[in-house]
Amino acid sequence: MAAVKTAVKVGTHTLGWIGTGRMGFPMAARLAKAGGNLAAYNRTRAKAEPLADYGATIVDSPADLADRDIVFTMVSASDDLLEVTLGAKGVLSRNKVPNILIDCSTVSEEASAQVRSEATKRGVQFLAAPVSGNGKVVKAGLLSVVVSGPKDAFETARPYLEALGTGASYVGDGEAARLMKICHNVLLGVTIQALVEITVLAEKAGVKRHAFLEFINKSVMGSMFTRYKTPSLVNLDFTPTFTPPLLRKDMDLGLAAAHKLGVPMHLASTAREIIQSVIGHGHVTDDFATLLLLQAENSGIDVTPENVKVSDGLS
Repeated sequence: MAAVKTAVKVGTHTLGWIGTGRMGFPMAARLAKAGGNLAAYNRTRAKAEPLADYGATIVDSPADLADRDIVFTMVSASDDLLEVTLGAKGVLSRNKVPNILIDCSTVSEEASAQVRSEATKRGVQFLAAPVSGNGKVVKAGLLSVVVSGPKDAFETARPYLEALGTGASYVGDGEAARLMKICHNVLLGVTIQALVEITVLAEKAGVKRHAFLEFINKSVMGSMFTRYKTPSLVNLDFTPTFTPPLLRKDMDLGLAAAHKLGVPMHLASTAREIIQSVIGHGHVTDDFATLLLLQAENSGIDVTPENVKVSDGLS
């Protein structure tokens, strides 16, 4: 069972945060709890306001964060990133700009490069810093970050990036971190489909899901991912951490990169079409673990919640 990692103390820079959704809120909260001088913005202000309980200031637009030393963004898609950075009320829309801009979203290389170019013109150092995990992983202090951009900006921002979880991996300049995160999420799509297939196989053979997954989690094939998906697969709790449409978006980005680079992606292409099928069945707001239901249907069995208390490996 993984131990919860407590927040570490951070430095003295003023911090801005844009985007307080499922991932953004707990990430921003970790910085605030660690003593960060934080101001935050979210399109729906009410979702950011609880950060005030941890000492954060809530602002009305991304532009209101332009006077911060370091500004983080954590948004859903490429268009959102362009809007909160380069839009009419974006953080780069005023004469005063941050010293460092750090984007933790999963967006296209093209959108990231566009923001990097405009930031550089304004004298802002831009770090691409996508993350691995979900809201529960953030709260457990187990989030990981992959970073690319100017090395000196990374060293300045390192204490804040490390305060988000298990640490940050620097992989070079430019958009290298973007492709690394897309590769990560393509693996996520392939892995979840493989996991639901073998889980349904075991169940159709007469083995309870909780018993099969307990074995997998104790074996060499177990991982943080298989453990924290176990409660969803056992008890059919599909409260969203990452939805099928968001996973499809990342699969499409990965397959586009593979096409550009001439890399065949047989398994990933098949997994992408299965994810599309589960979306077609109406599972657009559920967690992507709902792929289990489609696999069960295709296998001719009905699955029901086992109502067994199982560990997610995070607490």
